[in-house]
Amino acid sequence: MASADLIATRPEDVGIDSEKLEALFARVKRDVDEGILPSAQVAIARHGRLAGMRTFGQAVQGGALQPATDDTLYCIYSCTKAIVAAAVWTLFEDGLLRLEERVADIIPEFATNGKEVVTVEQTLLHTGGFPLAPLGPGQWETREGRLAAFARWRLNWQPGSRFEYHPTSAHWVLVEIIERRTGVEYRRYIRERVIAPMGLEHLYIGLPEPLNARVADVVYTVPPTPPPGGWGEVTPNAILNFNRPEVRAVGVPGGGGIARAAELALFYQPLIHGGETVTGRRVLKPETIAFATTVRTAGYRDPLLNIPVSRGLSIVVAGDDGYKHLRGFGHGASAKAFGHGGAGGQIAWGDPETGLSVGYCTNGFVDLETQARRGQEISTLAAACAR
Repeated sequence: MASADLIATRPEDVGIDSEKLEALFARVKRDVDEGILPSAQVAIARHGRLAGMRTFGQAVQGGALQPATDDTLYCIYSCTKAIVAAAVWTLFEDGLLRLEERVADIIPEFATNGKEVVTVEQTLLHTGGFPLAPLGPGQWETREGRLAAFARWRLNWQPGSRFEYHPTSAHWVLVEIIERRTGVEYRRYIRERVIAPMGLEHLYIGLPEPLNARVADVVYTVPPTPPPGGWGEVTPNAILNFNRPEVRAVGVPGGGGIARAAELALFYQPLIHGGETVTGRRVLKPETIAFATTVRTAGYRDPLLNIPVSRGLSIVVAGDDGYKHLRGFGHGASAKAFGHGGAGGQIAWGDPETGLSVGYCTNGFVDLETQARRGQEISTLAAACAR
């Protein structure tokens, strides 16, 4: 489990309604009981501490089918983006980075094929114009390979002219910025500046080899069908690549994190409590979090969902425009809730108005309609747990 300092003795001690928590657990268990998912894990935290966690089903772990337990780790995919974002936010706090800076002035290798004008802010907001820039196995293992890819990349559209989700490319740029401005390898920096101070013992960006035996292999429970607009970068093969230990070891910053639901829920606790853990460890200043979670995408529309974009600096904000349920927050979270979900229906968000956060993981990929409905129901039930 998480550090004892981060676990509540009883759900009620942190203002969680036990009956509503059991209703959440029952909803998560239902998908496993009905054979929709092979396994699932969910956790709720409030006021700095983990209030409850349950794991259901079975999964291939370390090459053998075994019961999934509270020690089982999951691929969290794009939930990783928020963790990388928190590390980037520290650069702003430390005076090492400005939104208006051009990426090419920090990473000269990026200054090719029209990308010279892309700013740090655009990179964080998915408005930089290079959503389809390729970078994968054979290139992402070394810094030299990544920089060579940066130089080859071309723009898909004019920076700042539109919003389009960048599945992985933008976050490779962001971690290179971390390295240029701090002199520290990005995985080490994220662990030392974000993960360790938060006390998140079972959250990894770059999985140590011995821990592969605890990771639930990903499976498609129905034949994969492409989303509107086609597969793009996130193909079934790209998803299943994360069953390979060598891919898990890379620490892909846009989607390669490995964690339990407990760590996802606990990650948001300091962020929704002014940047400080319940044990008094400061991770970020309140003003930094306010700066990072301010919506900066007015006027942009999401081409996939056809709704207004509501994003801060590499984070999704629920918003008060009636679309928060389509952004991954269900119907019960406040407009100020923020977070980032992941492929396959992983859920991770926190609500500063209630002090509640949720993490949900599964290793089963289903059709997008079922996934979306499940996500809305789980997030709504999670929000209702706050008494």
